[in-house]
Amino acid sequence: MKKILLKKMLMFLLFFVPLGLLAQNTITGTVTSTDGGEPLFGASVVVKGTEKGAATDFDGKYTLTVNDLPVTLVFSSLGYDSKEVLVSTSVNPINVSLTGGVALDEVVVTGLATSIKRTNSANAVSSISAQELVGVTPPQTLDAALYGKFTGAVVSANSGAPGGGLSIKLRGVTSVNGNSQPLYIIDGVYVDNSSIPSGLNAVSGAAAGGSASNQDNPTNRIADIDPNDIANIEILKGASAAAIYGSRASAGVVIITTKRGKAGETKFSFSQAFGFTQAINLQGIRNWDAAKVEDAFGAAEVPLFTAAQASGNYHDYEDELFGENGLISNTRFGMSGGGEKTKFYAGMSYSDEDGIVKNTGYRKASVRLNLDHKVSNSIKLGLSANYINSSSNRGYFNNDNTGTTIGVSLTSTRPWDQLFPDANGNYPNSQSGASNVLQTRDLVTNNEKVNRFIIGGSADIKLYSNDNSNLKMILRAGLDSYNLSSRAIFPKELQFENVAGGDNGVSIQGSTVNRNLNFSGFLVHNYTTDSDLNFRTQAGITKEVFDRNTYLIIAKDLIASENNVDQAGSIDAAQTRLKQEDAGFFVQEEINFQDKFIGTIGIRGDRSSNNGDAQKLYYYPKASLAVNINNFEFWKSEVVNQVKLRIAYGESGNFAPFGSLFTSFDRNNIGGFKGISVSPFRGNPNIEPERQKELELGFDLGFLDNRVELQFTWYNKKVDDLLLQAALPPSSGFTSKWTNAGNLENKGVEIAINAVPVRTDDFEWTTNVSFWKNTSEITKLDVPAFNIGAFGATLGTFRIEEGKSATQIVGISPDGLVQHGDSEADFQMSFRNNVKYKDFELSFLWHWKKGGDNVNLTALLTDLNSTSHDFDDIDLDPAGQVGNGPYRLSQLGVSAAPFVEDASYLRLRELGVYYSIPKNLITKWSKDYIDSIKLGFSGTNLINIFDYNSYDPEVSNFGSNGISTGVEVTPFPSSKRYMFHLAIEF
Repeated sequence: MKKILLKKMLMFLLFFVPLGLLAQNTITGTVTSTDGGEPLFGASVVVKGTEKGAATDFDGKYTLTVNDLPVTLVFSSLGYDSKEVLVSTSVNPINVSLTGGVALDEVVVTGLATSIKRTNSANAVSSISAQELVGVTPPQTLDAALYGKFTGAVVSANSGAPGGGLSIKLRGVTSVNGNSQPLYIIDGVYVDNSSIPSGLNAVSGAAAGGSASNQDNPTNRIADIDPNDIANIEILKGASAAAIYGSRASAGVVIITTKRGKAGETKFSFSQAFGFTQAINLQGIRNWDAAKVEDAFGAAEVPLFTAAQASGNYHDYEDELFGENGLISNTRFGMSGGGEKTKFYAGMSYSDEDGIVKNTGYRKASVRLNLDHKVSNSIKLGLSANYINSSSNRGYFNNDNTGTTIGVSLTSTRPWDQLFPDANGNYPNSQSGASNVLQTRDLVTNNEKVNRFIIGGSADIKLYSNDNSNLKMILRAGLDSYNLSSRAIFPKELQFENVAGGDNGVSIQGSTVNRNLNFSGFLVHNYTTDSDLNFRTQAGITKEVFDRNTYLIIAKDLIASENNVDQAGSIDAAQTRLKQEDAGFFVQEEINFQDKFIGTIGIRGDRSSNNGDAQKLYYYPKASLAVNINNFEFWKSEVVNQVKLRIAYGESGNFAPFGSLFTSFDRNNIGGFKGISVSPFRGNPNIEPERQKELELGFDLGFLDNRVELQFTWYNKKVDDLLLQAALPPSSGFTSKWTNAGNLENKGVEIAINAVPVRTDDFEWTTNVSFWKNTSEITKLDVPAFNIGAFGATLGTFRIEEGKSATQIVGISPDGLVQHGDSEADFQMSFRNNVKYKDFELSFLWHWKKGGDNVNLTALLTDLNSTSHDFDDIDLDPAGQVGNGPYRLSQLGVSAAPFVEDASYLRLRELGVYYSIPKNLITKWSKDYIDSIKLGFSGTNLINIFDYNSYDPEVSNFGSNGISTGVEVTPFPSSKRYMFHLAIEF
């Protein structure tokens, strides 16, 4: 009686179904790759028609216990074709080699502590292997490696400056004012991806008009991660997949797994890449003559123009600024090995990249150590540790209201202006603007330095196991800690500093200390009935703490040209402290009947200190069903070997911004009396998180033994309780407050075709074609329609309006305020190919973006200064008589249409050509010391086709702000890269 009672208690506490004990037959063996015979870690070995299975260890070995023989085992692994093997006797081992292919059976995330074969997943989860990520050409940063490689994503370059600066949106806009960047998780660690301003606005005044959002051209912190350390990336694009991460998942989740060690002989790898970078598309200068000079600047300027031409002092300052061939050097060393108990992987890399502008560049050193230790057959421990040190010189670019940034100053610079320094290094003042662009380039410092530790630990503890059921506990902890130091120096020798009304030198120094901590614990129980019905139950709790302290010290009127902040006549300081604590739980049940019906239901509960009620739990449910029709007995087709129908629903959230709960105080100084005043922004103690609800429908088809795969997904994503800033009546004493006041909807389609058209002993061709399209609509707005981002309706701005696209661009016109464009693309496509012939390999990726508009204000500034490269062309004037520059200027104040431009492009994202020296030749030279040598050439953005009238249509002046991407004001131009490679394994 006591035993029965005890069993019932366990069932209730651990969500069990009854346990069973049956007879056993043990099958063992090793799973390897046909390409080199390397053991495959984490390969799946499953009894066909059941969920009963095992995963290989670091040696590729597996052990599986079954009730009766014969059985058919299905072997699969990420990036490899699956294989079925009939086992009719107990003779061991059963060794299997897998061939690289279309990876229908790769493993994808299905819970916080579990995964599932892609063939059984009801969600469209994108995966990128190490080969796809960095195998063609080394990217400058991790986020740059994601360009065009997965459906449903929009990647925008906030800056072309070395060191990154990208924003990623998954399946459209998910927030107007809240966070719109995905959550990044590396080996179980929640990592920070903030872009922290360095205080340049104190000089540029960029936020003095238009949008007050961040325009300081900072890097984003995911750029710190070394892409070469990564083994696999999974991208949960919508709420139906990301619901397991609750209130941090409304913008999607990027799950990164880094490389792990393999048992056996220690393997070493060394790679060296050299190359250079160039501007993608320089505009050129206006074709000046004496008449044009006189018309633009008056007769007094003509002699200066003709004298400069006669003396050879006529300069293309755009080419002088952006025409550098920045040198690139990437060095990497890695090693992997270990024994039966302990395995390790270590990676060390150093990158040194110069920009296309003098005195800009990026240096990064990264060290990684991953350890796995098997304490016993029941306990496994894992450790991931990464240290990064980087330094980025960003230059002084983007928008400003003082005419001092390099880009804005260049728009007023003429070829006959004399800006080069004399023999003593003294720069003349520019006669056409507030800044001598060469002096600003050479003397201004804008540097960011980062020291970062990312450490994660895990414990996998098997609590119970028999033939039909098992129970394990998984514990995880993570720390992401970094110190960011920024330093911006504007010496008093600068033209705009050493004038009446100037600041007489500015020194800005900032420091950010960020600490992210996360903890989680889970129980996972598997149970399989005699009728091959599998139940997998998981339950767990999570805790996250985010703590950031940032200060900026702005010193003006530098004494004796010192740049210490204490050596100044005027010192100002600002400090921002952010702290957030979240806690939650997660419960999920997965049911699998013979790989025919796979259903999942789960719920996540979250609470946060950022919510109005910090103790209130917000619940995020999920449910999904996948039906593999090809696994039913009636399916007999030899051509179509996979037909899966899937439906999924899920909810996720987005916390309110820090500080939206309360009304803060501002410091004040009136008549020399210091004090505090109430902020004009009123807090809202009832603020709630945004809630995202998504329905996803799709199907997957596999043809010709899975050599061709078609994936189709349709989704409808609704975001309720949008976080908005509502205006308040002046009588309240406040200007605005945070509130939940609207709904947003995204609908889209994603299509992917993966195929291996040719595979022979000497020749193999794999290909992928992807298509994705998203449309958005503001379905509800409880506040009056409002403009957001950009620089007002005269030039084109974004407008949030019920019944209209969330990304519409409106502006003035003769008919009033009208829509002139939309930053959302009509559609995007990518075309990725890999061709191998004997020892040669060719890989390339084309990316096509059709439609989508930018607000291009670079052209406006050059027009205002009569310096536009196309100023005299007449293709914009409907009558074909007025030059482009005069025509655009004639519309200023009349229509915003000329400043809203189509941002379509066709781009060769990546190209790689490699040659592997045959093994027999290597053996002759080095005996058995060297395993492989690979030589190659690669490039990034080598071919760029677009009509956009500036450096690159992929641009965003306002960084990763939710709506306001696709705005351009004299950015740091983007570049193309050429690289030469040597890789050795030994």
